[in-house]
Amino acid sequence: MRFISLIIALLWLASAQASPIDTYQFKNEVDKTRYQALVKELRCPKCQNQNLADSNSQIAVDLREQVYVMINEGKSDKEIVDYMVARYGDFVLYRPKVNEMTYILWFGPAVLLLIGAIVVVMIVRKKAPPQADKPMSEAQKQQLADILKEE
Repeated sequence: MRFISLIIALLWLASAQASPIDTYQFKNEVDKTRYQALVKELRCPKCQNQNLADSNSQIAVDLREQVYVMINEGKSDKEIVDYMVARYGDFVLYRPKVNEMTYILWFGPAVLLLIGAIVVVMIVRKKAPPQADKPMSEAQKQQLADILKEE
């Protein structure tokens, strides 16, 4: 019983997400909404699979502050994203732009799925038709009759 309680407690703890709370004061709700959207859209350079909003690393804290400062300076979302991409590369984007460097990322799964579908169709078509549809030859009929006589 203790073991099950321990597992349930560990699962409950694992499901809890602690995200940092920023106390930035924005001029208006639009800026606050833009900030929240941008920090969710930008990936933390240190944490492989977390955005700036969820990461507790120091660089994520610094980048959240940078986004806040740039919004207060009146920069557009595109200017902020371009600044982050220029500094950290396309890695900071959760949805990287479609270009020759990201073709595999964007189209690779669809190509693999198409290849798999073609292979499945080829295997199904290559399968031999069932033998029951062919009529028995005279030799086969004679052989069957001989077997039945023996029993």
